[in-house]
Amino acid sequence: MNHQAEFLKLIKENERIIFKICRMYMDTVVDRQDLFQEIVGQAWHSYESFKGLSKFSSWLYRIALNTALTYFKKNKRSKNTIESYKTIKDVIEEEDRQEQIDLMYTAISRLPKIDKAIVMLYLDDYSYQQISEMIGMNISNVGVRINRIKKRLKDDCNELQSE
Repeated sequence: MNHQAEFLKLIKENERIIFKICRMYMDTVVDRQDLFQEIVGQAWHSYESFKGLSKFSSWLYRIALNTALTYFKKNKRSKNTIESYKTIKDVIEEEDRQEQIDLMYTAISRLPKIDKAIVMLYLDDYSYQQISEMIGMNISNVGVRINRIKKRLKDDCNELQSE
């Protein structure tokens, strides 16, 4: 398999990672498509530097996240994380479900960018080990960060509910 075909195969296998990053940082379908192309282009330009020391998905996640942050800053567009968190079943109660979801989305949107990325991966059932590889943070820091994020989201939701 040639270099380009190998790259395209890996992108196809891991495109879900790119889609999630695009949903997290861009509001419109057009902006997401533009960012997707930007990420794939950046990954292609950097592909020769991929040495296989980590999983391709971890390497791609870092490129996607860094490219999204740069793209976001460059274009000064507002981000919308709500669409990337369509199901948060275990955090909400059955009563007033839509209101609880709206509160959670609002609380998530207040998080710093890195915490949003961690929440996204956590909600997608990635292990602490996988999250640590993708974010570039040691595993114990990921665990501490997730616990702090959970507490912050709970406090923020309670605060929003009392408003």
